[in-house]
Amino acid sequence: MNLINPNLRSVIRPTTFIKSDKLNEHLGLDITIAAETFQRTGSFKFRAAYNLAASVENKAILTASSGNFGQGLAFACRLLGKKCTVVMPLSSAKVKIDAVRNFGAEVDLIDTKIINRNQRVSELAADMPEAYIASAYDDDYVIAGNSTLGEELAKENFDVIIAPVGGGGLISGIIQGLARCNTQTRVFAAEPLLANDGARSFRAGKLIPNEKEPLTIADGARTISLGNRNWQFISGGVEDFIEVEEAEIKDALRKLFELSNLKAEPTGSLSLAAAAKNREMFAGKKICIVVSGGNVDPEIYRSLISG
Repeated sequence: MNLINPNLRSVIRPTTFIKSDKLNEHLGLDITIAAETFQRTGSFKFRAAYNLAASVENKAILTASSGNFGQGLAFACRLLGKKCTVVMPLSSAKVKIDAVRNFGAEVDLIDTKIINRNQRVSELAADMPEAYIASAYDDDYVIAGNSTLGEELAKENFDVIIAPVGGGGLISGIIQGLARCNTQTRVFAAEPLLANDGARSFRAGKLIPNEKEPLTIADGARTISLGNRNWQFISGGVEDFIEVEEAEIKDALRKLFELSNLKAEPTGSLSLAAAAKNREMFAGKKICIVVSGGNVDPEIYRSLISG
């Protein structure tokens, strides 16, 4: 069943492909950047958020998000005249919290040391029976929305695609889109070592959640577990997981800025960190690294690129 809303492709922006000679010469690799930093609301999440908001009949939508899905959903709901409520951790980037509010959504801030996101969503849902409870990743509409990126990548005939993983919505969508186009591209998942539930699950052959929300700088990967729907795609469609350390994420973020003139958030830098860590494995391949978003607080970004 096709769950892509008929209006989605007219609303999203095609991904921006960037080929940096400086970056490729520095790494000795053939890399093309798929930059979703120029997508509406600054990340790939708008694809999923609009597809979901435009497809469900509910006039109110409730979700939990570190920020990018919250922004995408808030903007989508504004375009569609729907109410949006977003549960966000206090540790979320201020630029993301402000953006969600500026798009007209209600923000419910929580201390994740006291209550987790899903628990708070359940509390709010009890008083919002009319609302659609949206997962930022574990939702068929979300995966279908993200599959439009997979379709775009399929047209470029890459040998390898490396994508960041938090809950798994992005990489699931990419796998779905590639499958629809019948490509033979190999897909690798890039994940913070501090939040490596995906890697541990992949190697064990079953979902193994984190015990608590991980404190990686890649805030989009601060998830407890991959989604059940996402696991169905990941377990059969991902070649392998590549775990990267915090210092490697920072280095990749700086390389994107210095060598590609691209501002990326830490989560969006995971794919380059994974490629740089495995140069021998990817040598001679036509590689696409997905930079998932560029929403980061100016002060934090300044400190990251300055070392």
